[in-house]
Amino acid sequence: MASPRTMPATIPCHFALAFLIAVLFSPAPSLAHGSQQSPSGLNTIDQCWRTNPNWRRQRQQLARCSVGFSGKMTGNIGKGTVRYTVTDPSDDPLRPRPGTLRYGATLINGKVWITFERDMTINLQKPLLVSSFTAIDGRGVTVHITGGGCLLVYKATDVIIHGLYIHNCQAQPPSQVIGPDSKILPLGQVDGDAIRLVTATKVWIDHNTLYACQDGLLDVTRGSNQVTISNNWFRDQDKVMLLGHDDGYIRDRNMKVTIVYNHFGPNCNQRMPRVRHGYAHVANNLYQGWEQYAIGGSSGPSIKSEANLFIAPKGGNKEVTWRLGSHASKTAWSFYSVGDVFENGASFRKKGRLGGAKPHYNKQQSFTVADAQSVRSLTSSSGVLKCSRTC
Repeated sequence: MASPRTMPATIPCHFALAFLIAVLFSPAPSLAHGSQQSPSGLNTIDQCWRTNPNWRRQRQQLARCSVGFSGKMTGNIGKGTVRYTVTDPSDDPLRPRPGTLRYGATLINGKVWITFERDMTINLQKPLLVSSFTAIDGRGVTVHITGGGCLLVYKATDVIIHGLYIHNCQAQPPSQVIGPDSKILPLGQVDGDAIRLVTATKVWIDHNTLYACQDGLLDVTRGSNQVTISNNWFRDQDKVMLLGHDDGYIRDRNMKVTIVYNHFGPNCNQRMPRVRHGYAHVANNLYQGWEQYAIGGSSGPSIKSEANLFIAPKGGNKEVTWRLGSHASKTAWSFYSVGDVFENGASFRKKGRLGGAKPHYNKQQSFTVADAQSVRSLTSSSGVLKCSRTC
């Protein structure tokens, strides 16, 4: 975990030469999470900032490193950005004290870049509303978030969530919490998700470790759009990731989500992801088994599974995919696999015309999908990074 601060630093020639030598001669990285890794195995996102030895003083460089549908997160940085440090792990849903995460994530107007003074565990009493133009950056320390409902991005835009352990989140009955502009907002029943997006746009969720929540780990719902989910480690969970609110919520047809460089498993059952209506580009992820299925959907979604590594469980279901109502759906499906690698008997049932699920990224979103044989290396440091001087 760590934090960016200003602008990217240019890399001097002697550092670039040293980097090239490391690329040529360093060994392949292992599958261990949080371990230190030679720059030779870094994926596109990590190579953008992890090669910078001054990342602590230039934390905001991170915002220029995102790819996929979130695009670059440059709206989170620049003139007027407030640097806020969490010093107090306590939580008050209605009257948060300065120094707490809720105060920084909810009550500060405009751009705010949040870091943490030290290692801490934050036990949320109620769901925490993350305001627009907020970056929560846990690099450099160990931050655990748990408790009631966890993180809720509600009608917000330009949000970065990076470097957090989020786990054991519990469902909550209807309640009240502080919202932006210090307004008390009523919340209905809240499921026990680690992170939930509701009518949110331009959100980047990167290098978090999520596990063991009451409902799911990550929901993208109710018209949320322009989302990138990258470098995370999802483990020990029944329902992992839901994209699309329900089969009747047709507004989610506009939803576009990129899922890249993540590690799913061990001990994950289903929804990696489950997609309704919208579009998902699922690329260069590692799937360490499943029980019911890995990728599924309903209501005519478009899913491009590209250059992922699917390792089927030793026993039980070897099929990667699951579909509900694909034959009766009036909406044309496109459920396509290209360049995926299947191990231990894994299989993938395609549906839709060849190549029919292209992401059509713009210049700020586009990236090169690596060969699936590189996935073990590209995802070897997924989840929270163990950062000290380097990440």
